Amino acid sequence: MAEYDKDKQAKEYYTDIPVNNYGFFLKGAHSLDWGMKNRLSRIFRPDTGKTVMFAIDHGYFQGPTTGLERPDVNIVPLMPHADAIMLTRGILRTTVPPSLTKAVVMRCSGGPSILKELSDEELAVDIEDAIRMNVACITLQVFIGGEYETRSIKNMTRLVDMGLRYGIPTMAVTAVGKDMVRDAKYFRLATRICAELGAQVVKTYYVEEDFDTIVASCPVPIVMAGGKKLPEKDALAMSYRAIQEGASGVDMGRNIFQSDYPLAMMKSVNRVVHEGLTPDEAFEYFNSIKGEG
Repeated sequence: MAEYDKDKQAKEYYTDIPVNNYGFFLKGAHSLDWGMKNRLSRIFRPDTGKTVMFAIDHGYFQGPTTGLERPDVNIVPLMPHADAIMLTRGILRTTVPPSLTKAVVMRCSGGPSILKELSDEELAVDIEDAIRMNVACITLQVFIGGEYETRSIKNMTRLVDMGLRYGIPTMAVTAVGKDMVRDAKYFRLATRICAELGAQVVKTYYVEEDFDTIVASCPVPIVMAGGKKLPEKDALAMSYRAIQEGASGVDMGRNIFQSDYPLAMMKSVNRVVHEGLTPDEAFEYFNSIKGEG
């Protein structure tokens, strides 16, 4: 068994050399089945290779958090402007119009609330129910370094196996517990573990230093997690940097629905991700349309 050298730092990530996708537009997906490629193509736009996910799954452990008290009133109208919506099956069935044709990324883990240890999760959705709801992707949190790391990884590999059986990709979300350090070294480890064990997409946080090495060392697409609410220009700048450093999209929740102008923010994030607007250009655009809606 190879011995882990904790002192050795990898020095070459070849961040200037594009990955060979072997004829398919999405990183690491060239050998997947047709159905899985088709589902990924509903999440990531084939013309840009990028996605804007709209995360509204916070209620599964936080309850009716700020901005999600009435998703039927202030969240559903924003959904047509995203490429994919990330949510629980309960909100999908009770709140989202079946006429919505956006890709669904379904949260499949659950267990403790914010009052308990969040890493103590189990799988909470049967794959057949995911199929019934026509989801494009299944997802869960993976707590690398957490108290329940082994269980978390086991949950992910079980979900990956179920998804492979039916052509549904799995997105692993690298969770950060209260004792975990948010730096490139940690996220390189967490994202690589998720990809090595079969996840077809990995969602992770942006870090100011060496984010491009996280992306380069992960053989599947990285989607940046929006995280906590930031001032609009800061959130747009973070999205821009992540995309410029190789991310295949962003998954924004609080930075959209907690904005005073959520529709303008959603449209501005789209232009950063798909059109390459700089933070200054995107913020100018945001200010020009924030009276809409």
